[in-house]
Amino acid sequence: MTIRPIRVLGDPVLRTPAEPVTSFDAELRALVRDLLDTLTGEPGRAGVAAPQIGVSARVFVYGAGGVTGHLVNPRITARSGAQDGDEGCLSIPGLSYPTPRAWQVTAEGLDEHGEPATVTGTGLLARALQHETDHLDGVLYVDRLTGDARRQALRTVRATFSPSRPGRAR
Repeated sequence: MTIRPIRVLGDPVLRTPAEPVTSFDAELRALVRDLLDTLTGEPGRAGVAAPQIGVSARVFVYGAGGVTGHLVNPRITARSGAQDGDEGCLSIPGLSYPTPRAWQVTAEGLDEHGEPATVTGTGLLARALQHETDHLDGVLYVDRLTGDARRQALRTVRATFSPSRPGRAR
């Protein structure tokens, strides 16, 4: 079991779009295992994307709504409804804010062997699929906030994370 450390806000890998996966080999399968171990190694985690463990690859794992799995080179292909519950992020520890997301999404991609994979989820699973796909594009949930929630989040982030120490909280 390999639980990898989570990169935190300030680490450039979190703001850089991840590279598409082109090799479906033992190295990719090991990455998926490490991501799953990192997901399940701590309670309350709904997903982990490869950039969060310092790997620039379009891969994430999810575990929400009783469903656990992974997607390689994913894209959201359908969205419907709306939800606005609190959302947090392992890469911005200790903070959560009401974040607008679609209530139901379908994500399509590939599995670790290069076979087509599709997952449709509602509620927390839909939120996790959207959140992790955003990570692969260098987008953090605080980028999705609006109004007072955005202002409060940005104030707190500036006060909590030091730009002089990338990837580390003060």
